[in-house]
Amino acid sequence: MNQITFDQNNIVEALSKTSDDELNLIDFGITGLDNDFMVTRYNKYLVNLSGVSIQSAVGFHYFSNIAPCMNNFMVSQKLEDAIDEGTSIDETINYVLSVKMKPTKVKIRLVYNSDLKVSYVLILA
Repeated sequence: MNQITFDQNNIVEALSKTSDDELNLIDFGITGLDNDFMVTRYNKYLVNLSGVSIQSAVGFHYFSNIAPCMNNFMVSQKLEDAIDEGTSIDETINYVLSVKMKPTKVKIRLVYNSDLKVSYVLILA
């Protein structure tokens, strides 16, 4: 596996070629989402950051069950708009995670690839 970095170009394509075991070796949080925001992938970095296990994340609605603090116009709405409009998005924002953990400053990278129909929420603490 080639090293995947938080800010690399074409990250969706790189992540789509990465196994779940390889995903767990990456040093930032990775959540893969389908177009209904159900979690399809979730790595160990996030388990350590949030305390939410992979088994408790995969198959659940991300913004309702896993990360309700991101269910707002700054995060979830941007992905929803991109999906509804069929346009790709790649945006990084500074944010504070706070619901299931003590307030933690992070960078969140929202990516949606309209060709692959896949979204990722990447978190760097």
